[in-house]
Amino acid sequence: MTALAQRLAELRLAFVFLTRLPIPLDEARPSTVAQAGWAFPICGAVVGLIAWLGYAVGAALALPGLICALFAIAAGVLVTGALHEDGLADFADGMGGGGDRARKLEIMRDSATGSYGVLALILVVAIKTVAIAEIGAMGMVLAALVALGAASRLAMLVAMALMPPARTDGLGKEAGAPDRWRIGVGFALTLLAAAPLGVAGIGAVIGTLTVAAIPALIAWRQIGGQTGDVLGAIQQFGELGGWMALLALTVG
Repeated sequence: MTALAQRLAELRLAFVFLTRLPIPLDEARPSTVAQAGWAFPICGAVVGLIAWLGYAVGAALALPGLICALFAIAAGVLVTGALHEDGLADFADGMGGGGDRARKLEIMRDSATGSYGVLALILVVAIKTVAIAEIGAMGMVLAALVALGAASRLAMLVAMALMPPARTDGLGKEAGAPDRWRIGVGFALTLLAAAPLGVAGIGAVIGTLTVAAIPALIAWRQIGGQTGDVLGAIQQFGELGGWMALLALTVG
C-alpha cells in the first residue's frame, strides 16, 4: 500500500470511528484506531460543519437563536450517533456513583443512564446551546463549530497518547496509542481549522485542551486511565472549555 493510500485508509477509519457517516472501509485498513488519530480533527471539523447546517436551517426559518442553536446540536448528535454524549453520561455515572475502581468501571459499562449522567447531559447541552446562540452571527458560528469540533477531537487524541487504558479490553484498549507525528499532524490540522477565528481561535484551542484535562485527571485518579467513555467525556468537556474561552474573547 502506498503512503497516500494508507493515509486515505486512516482517514476513512477515523470517520467510521467518530461518526455515523456511511463511509466504507477497505480491506487494507489500519490495524488500530490510533493510526487514524491524526485525522480526528478533520472528522471534528466536518461534524462542526454539519452542525452549522442545522443552525442555518433554523436561521433560514427565522427561528429564535436558541432554537437555531438546538438545531445545530441536534445535527451534531445525529451525525455522531450521540457517541460522545453517551460517553459523558457513562463517565458521570461511573465517577459519581461508583465506590471503588471496579464498581466505577462496572457502572460505566452498564447501558442504563443514572441521575449523574442525565444531569451532565442536561448541563452540557444547555451551556452549549446558550453559547452558540450568544455567538449569533452565521459566519462566526460556522467558524466556531468547525474549530471546536476539531480541537475537542484533538483532546481525545492527546488523551489516547498520554493515558494508559483502564481496562484490559474495550475501546480504550483496542484503540491503541498514537505516535508523535500523528499528534503533531493533529495539532497542525486543529490550528488550521481555528485559523479563521484569529487570536480567539488560539484561545479556544487552549481552552479546549485545558478543560478537557479535567475529566482526564479525574479518570486517571479514580480508574487509572482512559476508556471509550472517558474519551467521550474529554471531548464534551473540551468543547465546553472552547466555547467558554471563545465567548470570553469575542463577546462583551
